[in-house]
Amino acid sequence: MANRDNIFAAPIEKLGDFTFDANVAEVFPDMIQRSVPGYSNIVSAIGMLAKRFAKPHTQLYDLGCSLGASTLSMRRNIEAEGCKIISVDNSPAMVERCNLMVHAYKSDTDVEVLEADIRDIAIENASVVVLNFTLQFLPPVDRQTLLERIYEGLVPGGILILSEKYTFTDERANELLIDLHHDFKRANGYSELEISQKRSALENVMRPDSIEEHRQRLRDLGFTSVEKWFQCFNFGSMFAIK
Repeated sequence: MANRDNIFAAPIEKLGDFTFDANVAEVFPDMIQRSVPGYSNIVSAIGMLAKRFAKPHTQLYDLGCSLGASTLSMRRNIEAEGCKIISVDNSPAMVERCNLMVHAYKSDTDVEVLEADIRDIAIENASVVVLNFTLQFLPPVDRQTLLERIYEGLVPGGILILSEKYTFTDERANELLIDLHHDFKRANGYSELEISQKRSALENVMRPDSIEEHRQRLRDLGFTSVEKWFQCFNFGSMFAIK
């Protein structure tokens, strides 16, 4: 049973920016299930996509792996031989727990968990790269550079899976989708205080892009097939095939 997320349940006098520290790592599975609509569907589908796109003797990257949900989903599904998954996160608490999760299961697919900044990682001989709700936490100026390096590191026919929270240019639609997301959190037991404090804490560290911005950026890089394959409210996932 996952520890319940009550990080923002009591009033916090000096609310700092959201960080993926030990407190968050402790409750992360509960937090993400109750905060991100469709999360488990996305993680399951990442495994399905990895099964189709993993090529023998290539590398698969889970960038911003947190506790390794996408890593484990890929590893359960990969059938190509000689593959290696490289999972990267800059939070020591997340990396520590991810290592425990990875070593709890036996598998023929090798996994290396690295504590590092994903902007410093070499992407090489990659058939699958996953950014599962990660890009939105990078400063906007760094997103293009990272995506360029991913594109260069992918083998022909390789896939990038990019899950993000979206913003929408139509103001009325944007507000409605934000409200529906808050309804989703209320339905999952979050109080008004928790919703508003977490929103404030995330404001400076998470700056979402629109679906159009994502699509245009990926096309400009040279990806041939770019499509949004999942959306629930203002959360979704896209794939881009080289």
